[in-house]
Amino acid sequence: MILPIVAYGATILRKISLPIAADHAQLATLIEDMWETMYESNGVGLAAPQVNKNIRLFVMDSAQIFTNREEEDEVYPDAPGIKKVFINAKVLETGGKDWVYNEGCLSIPKIREDVTRSETVTLSYMDENFVEHTETFNGMTARVILHEYDHIEGKLFIDYLKPLRRKILQGKLNDISKGKVKVDYKMILLK
Repeated sequence: MILPIVAYGATILRKISLPIAADHAQLATLIEDMWETMYESNGVGLAAPQVNKNIRLFVMDSAQIFTNREEEDEVYPDAPGIKKVFINAKVLETGGKDWVYNEGCLSIPKIREDVTRSETVTLSYMDENFVEHTETFNGMTARVILHEYDHIEGKLFIDYLKPLRRKILQGKLNDISKGKVKVDYKMILLK
């Protein structure tokens, strides 16, 4: 089932999400719904707070980036990407060079901005079967993971922008929080 995406301005997007246990009610259905919602919305990642669930869960598919991108000179070390579920993730370390990439977010439609993130991330997490993993990711995959991880920590990509840039965008952000933006996917306004 396709779930509505929570629009910028909702308090759930600013909360630190809660850990979950293997017996979390309807977890398999929620994960399936999140995949369906993410693909229907043309996203490459989706965190539970974006579908109004205050839990430490996100899904991501960086393989789509490599499949759908046009020929570029840029080579990413993580090609062809991965598709994974992350439950109760905890960043253990970031490293490598910081690099800039133009990011967007399903909860903040029609706004894309350059964001600086680390080249690598090491995290512990559980998969959809609650098998524990500690793994290091790099390149575009690391970027998507860090973006989605921020969601379960109550952060948004716009938090990385300089104050002047945020001020310039404030009118557009206000419009999103009031529902004055057209998108090709279901969106919900919450306070």
